[in-house]
Amino acid sequence: MRYEGLGQTFHCAQCKMELPPLSEPVEVRSDLVFDALISRSTLPVLVDFWAPWCGPCKMVAPEFRKVAQEMAGQLVLAKVNTEEVPSLSARFRVTTIPTMALFKNGLEVARQAGAMPATAMRKFVEQAQVDLK
Repeated sequence: MRYEGLGQTFHCAQCKMELPPLSEPVEVRSDLVFDALISRSTLPVLVDFWAPWCGPCKMVAPEFRKVAQEMAGQLVLAKVNTEEVPSLSARFRVTTIPTMALFKNGLEVARQAGAMPATAMRKFVEQAQVDLK
């Protein structure tokens, strides 16, 4: 799927059946992929900056997946392992993990540090989008 097509309906090239919207977090493994995702996605992108050794990050992971499933087609969720791609955490000055950052049209529009349940993540996204209007 093309990032600029997120939010639109995709069809299987072989059977032509409609494909469901992206309902799992995207694992971002490079600066190039991250930049393409946040700048080309037609949907807002919620990014979880995390690390494998972080206990609160492990607690947030299933909650993050819940949000991805519940908000499929309205929001794209991405995970950035700060150990794998330290350049992104440095670039965005992420000093605490987990940190959630919301991007729209390539720009960071909101940020929240610390572990939170799925309900708080949804509220964070909804509030940020209201503030943008």
